[in-house]
Amino acid sequence: MEVEPNDLLLFARIVEAGSFSQAATRVNLPKSTVSRRISLLEARLGERLLQRTTRKLVVTEFGASLLEHARKVAEEAEAAGALAQHRQAAPSGRLRISLPADFANLGMSAMIGRFLERYPAVNVELDLSPRRVDLVAENFDIAIRMGDLPDDASLNARRVTLQRFGLYASPCYTAVRGLPEHPDDLLGHDLLCLLSRSGGAQRWTLTRGKVRWERELPARLTANSPDLLARIACSGAGIAASSELFAQPLVRKGELVRVLPEWDLPAATGWAVFPGRRLMPAKTRAFLDMMEEVFGVATAG
Repeated sequence: MEVEPNDLLLFARIVEAGSFSQAATRVNLPKSTVSRRISLLEARLGERLLQRTTRKLVVTEFGASLLEHARKVAEEAEAAGALAQHRQAAPSGRLRISLPADFANLGMSAMIGRFLERYPAVNVELDLSPRRVDLVAENFDIAIRMGDLPDDASLNARRVTLQRFGLYASPCYTAVRGLPEHPDDLLGHDLLCLLSRSGGAQRWTLTRGKVRWERELPARLTANSPDLLARIACSGAGIAASSELFAQPLVRKGELVRVLPEWDLPAATGWAVFPGRRLMPAKTRAFLDMMEEVFGVATAG
């Protein structure tokens, strides 16, 4: 039995609109034509798709099973139209991005300036709150996230940066308290730790080649900002776990020194996460491509 794809598309539009008249308006056809084509489709299939009442339409059991196929036809038709538009359209519109304030202030400011200059038709909205936004529900285009990502079939991700972490302290702190020679010596120091997602200090895992040292250490201070931890360490408050991205400029100024330099904390991958649409909007693709261009990290996903 041959079924006309346009009739399946029309069936999906009627269910989506909730009435024949609203569907007719959306597809720019007379209501009588829409009703006649659905009646012919039902006659061809030998089954009712919709129960018509004066108040509403009710999808039959058979109609519900056919609706999945009809929606796929609608998605394919939309994808074909979007592809043609996408190939011709220049990046434009509002681009909503959620990212950590630390990363925005140091790692992204120059790049975002270049992006605005290159794409004058794009308006950028930055959300620097530390919470994990719901990209789909809150209508965000991109979120920059550090570390492991939860499985979510509705999202895609590109790797955009790799941050290496170490331990740092100020020269004035080490002059008074000394330098630890082994991770066990950290127990005798004031420690400035990253805040874990569940609250409390992140567990410190240090590696030197194949040697691994891991402890839960008492923290004098915890914060969810590696940049802030590095700056607090400059005041002599203690030994901080921080990213090279934030600590190295302070090391070059002589405000920080690396502590236990042969030991490393785990690196953290920075991801650009975005809704898993079949076709990515031109504005989103342009921003992701510029991130890869600036940070030079191979993308994945």
